[in-house]
Amino acid sequence: MARARIVVVGAGFAGYQAARTLLRRARGAAEVVLLNPTDYFLYLPLLPEVAGGVLDPRRITVPLTGTLPGIRLVLGQADDVDVDARTVSWTGPEGERGTLGYHRLVLAAGSVNKLLPIPGVADHAHGFRGIPEALHLRDHVIRQVELADAATDPAERAARLTFVIVGAGYTGTEVTAQIELLTRDVLSRHPRLAGTRPRWLLLDTADQVLPGMDQRMSATAERVLRERGVDVRMGTSVSVATATGVKLTDGRFVESHTLVWCVGVRPDPLAQSTGLPMAEGRLRVDEYLAVPGHPEILACGDAAAVPDPAHPGRLTPMTAQHAVRQGRLAGDNIAASYGVGRRRPYRHRDLGFVVDLGGRHAAANPLHVPLSGLPARVVTRGYHLSALPANRFRTAADWLFTAVGSRPAVQLGLVPGPAVPLDTDAPELAHPSH
Repeated sequence: MARARIVVVGAGFAGYQAARTLLRRARGAAEVVLLNPTDYFLYLPLLPEVAGGVLDPRRITVPLTGTLPGIRLVLGQADDVDVDARTVSWTGPEGERGTLGYHRLVLAAGSVNKLLPIPGVADHAHGFRGIPEALHLRDHVIRQVELADAATDPAERAARLTFVIVGAGYTGTEVTAQIELLTRDVLSRHPRLAGTRPRWLLLDTADQVLPGMDQRMSATAERVLRERGVDVRMGTSVSVATATGVKLTDGRFVESHTLVWCVGVRPDPLAQSTGLPMAEGRLRVDEYLAVPGHPEILACGDAAAVPDPAHPGRLTPMTAQHAVRQGRLAGDNIAASYGVGRRRPYRHRDLGFVVDLGGRHAAANPLHVPLSGLPARVVTRGYHLSALPANRFRTAADWLFTAVGSRPAVQLGLVPGPAVPLDTDAPELAHPSH
């Protein structure tokens, strides 16, 4: 008699932890199958350092088969879930189609770029959710400096050296910090641009940098960015984007060839394909992460509407901390359904956040103790090294080499612009057909 099959859809923070837990606790009871478009788990918090030229992208890509021994990996993008037939349909990297039946299902599809109905953004903005986008953005920034060096028109030179980032949340703030440092490094190699000051704009409709986070962390991040020359504009966003610049909501037009979109994320559209009840675009689940009426389906991470026990009536935020914990709980609760352990409701304790501002700067509040400067930097680096499932030594080595040297300042040309459209349900993949 064939063993029961547990299918985990998605290998982000939630899916990776769910699969890891299931392999440890339920391997004898069921086959664990992981369906994911790539063969790695992406440690997303360090992606800005890939764009900034600090880390090799391989440092933050954790091999699934290497770190999840015994997993059956199916490379594919999940397209549809048939709840009645208990199947998941998928499309493989070479266009092949397949279907997986399941006895238990963990939906951890994660999230994709959040788009707003602003003219031109989908055509001219750079997203930031996967390795292809980070590599393309790095090449693009270096190319703008090189084109500025070759430009004879002062207006064109200024536009090439103007970088607009929309979204002052966790990602946008770190991307801004890393791009500023990368630009500074590249400029130092171009004597003709000596004395030229690039322009960085960080925009957000909120009233503070890092909205929703600790006020002291916000103040630290804004201070560091302003001291580096970043023009931080709160209460401001983009109303129109063009190939030559952006029109701001205050009516001014900024000439630029770089628009980075870090406004936020939305749940992966796969959740809607189930036809199951939704809440705020996420799949509704109970405190055990189970879909009401379908105890064989558990959802976790950004695509799941998990009730927040710390704030009754609200959902847990879409953060890596929650995704990791929910993934572990999903694995434990499925194992409990096979008689291993017991089922538990979701509980969490806020451990605080860390924000890497590049160089010697960071902001952190571990266990709600506010830190800045070198102490925050040490805590931030230590946290990321402890959270990385692999590649710790090589990551630390990259940090050391960057600290004592400089960032590589060459274009690799691996990911052309059309391969990383902003409007995509699979930002982790390059799309050569676009």
